[in-house]
Amino acid sequence: SGDVKEITAETILIAVGGWPFKPDIPGIEHAITSNEIFYLEEKPERVVIIGGGYIAVEFANIMHGFGTKVTQLYRGPMFLRGFDDDIREHLADQMEKSGINLRFNSDLESITKQPDGSLVAKLKSGEEIACDCVFYGTGRLPKTENIGLKKAGVKTTKDGAIPVDQYSKTNIDNIYAVGDVTDRIQLTPVALYEGHCFADTLYGGMDRPTTHDYVASAVFSNPEIGTVGYTETQAAEKFGDISVFTSSFRPMMHTLSGNTNVRSLFKIIVDDKTDRVVGVHMCGDHGAEILQGIGIAVKMGAKKADFDQTIGIHPSGAEEFVTMREAKYHYVAGKKVDGPRPKAGM
Repeated sequence: SGDVKEITAETILIAVGGWPFKPDIPGIEHAITSNEIFYLEEKPERVVIIGGGYIAVEFANIMHGFGTKVTQLYRGPMFLRGFDDDIREHLADQMEKSGINLRFNSDLESITKQPDGSLVAKLKSGEEIACDCVFYGTGRLPKTENIGLKKAGVKTTKDGAIPVDQYSKTNIDNIYAVGDVTDRIQLTPVALYEGHCFADTLYGGMDRPTTHDYVASAVFSNPEIGTVGYTETQAAEKFGDISVFTSSFRPMMHTLSGNTNVRSLFKIIVDDKTDRVVGVHMCGDHGAEILQGIGIAVKMGAKKADFDQTIGIHPSGAEEFVTMREAKYHYVAGKKVDGPRPKAGM
């Protein structure tokens, strides 16, 4: 109607979330994102998925599960940047063995629609891939355009994210922001947590600053990734002296079924100075369910000795986390050394 309504408030909370990003390339109007894919009228027989984050990886596995021929393009050498390197490589191997065509160091140049309605995805290398659907999963940007932040004096990053302090307060005293609109971890449970901390502090009589260390997360791929804490690279850099425990095995269910391609990878990273478990990562069945429980222990400061004293549930994949006794290798002052750390006096 064009009417303008002015609303005043003692406190303003910005929680508008994010929006899928699509680059400005020829034919981009023919591509879909995680917004539109749920409204497809029929299953595409061939899909090209662009991106290397968890959204692209998850939809590559979803569409493959539906029987679609999937090609996933990522401009870097390995997808899921920020996750543990061993876990990333293990998942890539498992996805390729399942039949998904992973194309690393590949990027899209243009999309052309054919007379029959099909599409041609042209790579920057000049290669052309015929498909029925092009899906962009290259990330999400904060949805902060045209909501008056500049007029209110709220600072944003070049990508539109709103920097906040540990109480989710912006640079303006009575304006707060939570969730994907900020420059923190973009996960739904994290946004819920930030909102609870905000409400409890301002209206619940509590002092609840946010902390974003040891946040458990998952990638719902096939097999799933579950993770909490530091990656091996991060831990070596931060703690210097660490031990790394790994176990790769074929789950009993797949052993009985005769599927020889499916393997799980479990990994524990320990700060040797304190014996604290600072990272737990897995790629295998039920990764999210397993790491949700382990995430509590890691957040509470569990030590490797606590894991060792815990009796496993047999037969289960998760029992591997309490049966790994000897480190595969360790780090001294950030440098990798094969084998377990020598015991004192040896």
